[in-house]
Amino acid sequence: MPNSGMPIALPNLAATEALAARLAAILRPGDAVLLEGPLGAGKSAFARALLRAASGVPGLEVPSPTFTLVQSYDTPRGTIHHFDLWRLDGPDALAELGWDDARADIVLVEWPDRLGSLRPGDALQLSLTPVDDDCRSLTVTGWPDRFPA
Repeated sequence: MPNSGMPIALPNLAATEALAARLAAILRPGDAVLLEGPLGAGKSAFARALLRAASGVPGLEVPSPTFTLVQSYDTPRGTIHHFDLWRLDGPDALAELGWDDARADIVLVEWPDRLGSLRPGDALQLSLTPVDDDCRSLTVTGWPDRFPA
């Protein structure tokens, strides 16, 4: 499917995990992946699947960084910094979280609207929408030559 902003059906967790694994395989330092969607949209499930695939450890413990705001993982693809900005008031607090240094690595960001002017223009944006208990709709924007979802 082309990366054209058209919705992609993710009918179950296995489909979400498969797409996350495809993305994990092409990540490289300097990449930013932004996960958007309402509470319960599947952002954390996608992030967990991506981190497990990138690390090569299927059972990797991937706690939500809701309270720590950022968790870092050393993977064969490079260091991935998983940011959950739900509790962040705005971009000013990102300096304390090491945002500038993290950008040299791979950043995976839940609630990227809190980035403000620090939002990377070259990021891959994944917008998740719940359809029902198991099914999600995903819209992919960016990286059409690298990640043709």
